[in-house]
Amino acid sequence: MGTPLEPRESQVAEVLDRLYEEYPEPEISLRFSNRLELLVAVVLSAQCTDERVNTVTETLFEKYETPEEYASADKEELASDIDSITYYNNKAGYLTSACADIVEKHNGEVPDTMSELTDLAGVGRKTANVVLQHGHEVVEGIVVDTHVQRISRRLGMTTEKRPDAIEDDLIDIVPQDDWKEFTHLLISHGRETCTARNPDCGDCILEDICPSSKLDNDIDLADGNGWSD
Repeated sequence: MGTPLEPRESQVAEVLDRLYEEYPEPEISLRFSNRLELLVAVVLSAQCTDERVNTVTETLFEKYETPEEYASADKEELASDIDSITYYNNKAGYLTSACADIVEKHNGEVPDTMSELTDLAGVGRKTANVVLQHGHEVVEGIVVDTHVQRISRRLGMTTEKRPDAIEDDLIDIVPQDDWKEFTHLLISHGRETCTARNPDCGDCILEDICPSSKLDNDIDLADGNGWSD
């Protein structure tokens, strides 16, 4: 007989079962064809929708194909190329700096460790987790975007506000085999039902096990609009 699950772990197991049934093929919505494109897309996605990023990268990836091209790009021109993205000036600087380091320190290859990735400009733990999981098939943490922040708090899985602290709490209760999919399940649910404003609790598959379902729907426990580190 197995060890009984702790209450929070039991709740997580039920949440996962229901979300997997509702969203059987959770996956990343950013479009990319290699590790560099993935890194660029995730850096651009901070505080911006994936839909907008995909629109911009459709032409961006045709113009800049290598880290050398980003590193040597004119920052004003690169900023103009991504000017429909939030904080485009800052992000243009991050991309040129990060790619310069990739060229000079990593032989032109996107690094495959958390420490090396987070040393790059514009790359925090969330971005590094995405690149590791979807670029290198390395899963050593849980990607905590604003959907994960919001929904994990609404479900009572954490009371923390900082993404790193939320990740620590989730790692303790989410089975490691589900770390990668957990983020995309919550993102799908956040987009479809548990939105930041006016979540549709009446039509939510988690309503009966969600401690926030009886709260005022206008209360946003973890507001946010994009993927920020």
